[in-house]
Amino acid sequence: MILLSAEKITKSYSDKKLLDDITLYLNKGDKIGLIGINGTGKSTLLKIIAELELPDSGTVSKAGDVRIGYLPQNPIYNEKLTVLEQVFKGASTETLESKEYEAKSILTKLGFTDFSIDVSHLSGGEKKRVAIASALINTDEILILDEPTNHLDNEMILWLENYLRKYAGAILMVTHDRYFLDSVTTRIVEISGGNLYNYQTNYTQYLELKAQREESEISTERKNKSLYRKELEWIMRGARARGTKSKERIERFEKLQAREKPTASEKLTISSMTTRLGKKTVEINGVSKSFGEKQLIQDFSHIILRDARIGIIGKNGCGKSTLLKMIVGEVIPDQGTLIKGETVKLGYFSQESEEMDKTLRVIDYVRGIAENIETVEGTLTAAQMLEKFLFPPDLQWNSINRLSGGERRRLFLLRILMDAPNILLLDEPTNDLDIETLVILEDYLESFNGAVVVASHDRYFLDKVVDRIFEFQSDGTLKQYVGGYSDYLESATAQKAENDQRLSERKDQKTKTITDSIESSSSKQKIPKFTYKEKIEYDEIDDAIADLEEQLQVLERKIQTEASNYASLRKLLPQKEELEKALVQKMERWIYLTELADNIAGSQNKT
Repeated sequence: MILLSAEKITKSYSDKKLLDDITLYLNKGDKIGLIGINGTGKSTLLKIIAELELPDSGTVSKAGDVRIGYLPQNPIYNEKLTVLEQVFKGASTETLESKEYEAKSILTKLGFTDFSIDVSHLSGGEKKRVAIASALINTDEILILDEPTNHLDNEMILWLENYLRKYAGAILMVTHDRYFLDSVTTRIVEISGGNLYNYQTNYTQYLELKAQREESEISTERKNKSLYRKELEWIMRGARARGTKSKERIERFEKLQAREKPTASEKLTISSMTTRLGKKTVEINGVSKSFGEKQLIQDFSHIILRDARIGIIGKNGCGKSTLLKMIVGEVIPDQGTLIKGETVKLGYFSQESEEMDKTLRVIDYVRGIAENIETVEGTLTAAQMLEKFLFPPDLQWNSINRLSGGERRRLFLLRILMDAPNILLLDEPTNDLDIETLVILEDYLESFNGAVVVASHDRYFLDKVVDRIFEFQSDGTLKQYVGGYSDYLESATAQKAENDQRLSERKDQKTKTITDSIESSSSKQKIPKFTYKEKIEYDEIDDAIADLEEQLQVLERKIQTEASNYASLRKLLPQKEELEKALVQKMERWIYLTELADNIAGSQNKT
């Protein structure tokens, strides 16, 4: 069943034609991933289909009263509303009453527990998550999502994957997360050169089919060129007889001459630009950092090796960006020191590209680094470097604020690389970058002659780039794993299973000890023996310990969920300390009673 048809859509901005007479149908159950390099019109097409922007020509038609939910790349918020009010903004009272519990459940999965906090108090990433909840809570037949995985940690992304796989309506989304595309989508639509290319498959198989299509187009064009040359020779010889065959041949030549030739897709190229890095790099010695009562980083030490490839992961708000900013020098640690070698030249790709002056022209922004750049290919001008980064001459004279979000990120990346750093610090580098740019960046980092430290939620990117993972723990310490993200996940899963097994064995041992002591206490031997209160305590201590452990686990999960809610953490952390103290006391008491039970059992065996 066709829910929506967008037919013969054309859209231009200034002299640039983004969409050229394209057609797209959305069927019930479709889960479509829309891909293409930044600036090709992905977000524009989403807005046209969501009926928020008009095409220059073409029509968008919906079946019946089909409803469309839309998550923009940069949502607009009412700063005076609470989180829950923002989620239900524009909804009826009936919808609010019937879906309030579901909305709170979704918000909890996205890291919120205080639904009454004002939107004005939230970070940019938190606001985007509120917008995601707002888009998901409505029972729309079509759900349009523009970069839904930005600002989500890995746990949230996995939850969203499962949610969207079960979504009954049609989904059209733009995302750079390739594992997410593989997991959720059943169809890939690529925008290239103003045209749409459909692939009824997920991302991995799309790559194979795209390669086959391009090879076929090249082969066909090669044959057409050969035929065109032969026909041109015939025409040039003046063989223009008036017979039917000659007229048909002339017409064939004219068609060949006017044929639409396949255009080579624009390719981003990154030249290697680094400064020599000496033996001394960056030494991190026992650094700690807190904000208020929240401990973000606790006693972390590490030496960044010259060829390091480090990935930093953890929940939103855990301290990943803070750690990178401490290395850069933007944040001063409460304790510990950071020592940088004299040859160290840091390149910091910040999460929000805050440093960009958006009033500058693109060419002037790059010239701020240098007019000429030395690369392995020779000396290149700022304009030539921009062209290599897919900024054609006409775009170079635009102001930065006229670029798309992805184009700004690509420009920001270019400026950082042009400065020839030898240690790269990348904070969520995949946000707003298109997949093609990410692939090229991954290849560049593989041969980069320096160290790379990346904080990211992009599992695919981490698997491609890093060989060591540091995971933030709930107490602010960092746990180290060897390998990429998939290796980390395998190790962490195995470790959790091992810990669960040990816990189970310990409980079994406690149960056995209790059973043995009960049997022993029933014998006629009187010395040694439990007092009446000790006997009751011993009978109940296993359940008491298990209850304390369960309370502690529940509280730790709640603390992780509310990592960004400082007010709540102030209440929860003291509770955690009290539970841990009570558990230690109870375990000490268990050891005493168990030893007493063993003595009782030993006395009975002797008799």
